[in-house]
Amino acid sequence: MSSDDKIKKLLSKLVFKSKLYLYLLKQKVFFKYIEALSLFMKKQIVIFISGKGSNALNIINYFSESENLTVSHVYSNNKTSPFFDHKLNSNIKVSYFQNDDLNTKVFDELQHIKPDLIVLAGFLKKIPISFLDYFKKTIINIHPSILPKYGGKGMYGSRIHDKVIENNEVETGITIHYVSEKYDSGEIIFQKKIAIKENDTPQIIEKKIHKLEYKYLPKIIESILI
Repeated sequence: MSSDDKIKKLLSKLVFKSKLYLYLLKQKVFFKYIEALSLFMKKQIVIFISGKGSNALNIINYFSESENLTVSHVYSNNKTSPFFDHKLNSNIKVSYFQNDDLNTKVFDELQHIKPDLIVLAGFLKKIPISFLDYFKKTIINIHPSILPKYGGKGMYGSRIHDKVIENNEVETGITIHYVSEKYDSGEIIFQKKIAIKENDTPQIIEKKIHKLEYKYLPKIIESILI
């Protein structure tokens, strides 16, 4: 019998004020199982990162007190990411993987986890078709431009902001979209634009973009799952 089945069986027999309830309460076992059941009932978010993981941290903090949603796993293909230095809730599993393991070991783990949403938050590896076939309309990505402008292979981070300035664009922003077979070409879920000021540099734009990401990505995740 799985741990989840044991929890359900225990709670089905539990009657408040009963001897069993009072015993579990005294032994502090009750709270252990209630916490486990609470996590079991929440919708699970899995995040993939390649960089510093600031968006992942922001998402984790946003849902830390949520009764409905939780970040259960964070995967990174960058073993030097400063994200690994952060102390997180023990219920969040953080894993480093090599790119060759994405379509094998990681894919197998995800099939077991059964996430309600997979979020690519600065993840630079192309998602295999096997993921898209199995997790249909379950994988989303955040991109630091107004797609379809400045999308595609090799377009990420400061490269985009440099191009935006080079091309004298008057606005930029973020796009949150479902992941498809081609880079940055999936169905658009949300976009937010900001004006580019005369004295803006790529570094200034990057900071503005990060603020947009921190503000809107958790809210869009919430709107998809609730």
